[in-house]
Amino acid sequence: MPRVSVIIPCYNHGQYIGEAVQSVLNQTYQDFEIIIVNDGSTDADTNSILNNHSMPKTRVLNTTNQGLASARNNGIREARGKYILPLDADDKISSNYLEETVSILDNNQKVGIVYCEAQFFGEVNGKWELPEYSLDAMLQDNIIFCSGLFRKAEWERVGGYNPSLVDGWEDYDFWLCLIELGLLVYKVPKIMFYYRVSFNSMVRSKSIDQKVRAFVRIFNRHESLFVTNIGTLFQNLIEKREQLQANVAQKEQSIVELANTVHKLENTVHDLEATIDVLINSASWRVTAPLRTTRSYLGRFLGCRR
Repeated sequence: MPRVSVIIPCYNHGQYIGEAVQSVLNQTYQDFEIIIVNDGSTDADTNSILNNHSMPKTRVLNTTNQGLASARNNGIREARGKYILPLDADDKISSNYLEETVSILDNNQKVGIVYCEAQFFGEVNGKWELPEYSLDAMLQDNIIFCSGLFRKAEWERVGGYNPSLVDGWEDYDFWLCLIELGLLVYKVPKIMFYYRVSFNSMVRSKSIDQKVRAFVRIFNRHESLFVTNIGTLFQNLIEKREQLQANVAQKEQSIVELANTVHKLENTVHDLEATIDVLINSASWRVTAPLRTTRSYLGRFLGCRR
């Protein structure tokens, strides 16, 4: 029996599936299986690739189109591994991902989610700057991407991913379910996950209204978790606001000091201009004008001779 089951939902992403699977096959830890869930793809090339695959340790589960949450659930039901790693069909993991994360779950039963640092590739490249994990940060936004390692037994305890969350955040909801079990979250301080950015991705295509509605549903499903920690959450938000206000005040003070400096400089320039005007209009300036002109001409003449 494989120790880890990597679940890859795929809907019309046949062009990327080879990269995702190969990143798993390249693991230094080889005790795994790969289950690709073809979630009712309508793309002919994707279906052709999946129906004729010859990838080691990999099997394809064909279903009707049911959405991402259901696709993950369908794959996990078929999984034989103790540990589950969801991986989207257009993403990748580094070769040491399973070795690093499995050892953490093996050695600590209190840890229920293991993830890592991440990097963007595709339309955008660079490190994905996510806050360090804390419950406070997690209640403000999902700071764990979809590809975290967890136990199948705990997926069963919480009833899996919520298939009604079709607008995204089904992974956010699932992580909160595991956290509500009292399980800890461990972040490996290494970049081992690569998230493909495309301009037609699910998150980018959702409107603000859809995102707000999704968050309201998340809050309602985990109201007790939010309410229990609301005091700490608000206190941290207040502290952040006060820090922001202090920063703004400091910048405003710098602007005031700069304005004062500019004002002093303007006064100096004004005084200098006034002094020059007095000098030019003075009798001595007018009397010596011919001499200055003669010196100027003489200087030019001598310069030409050289």
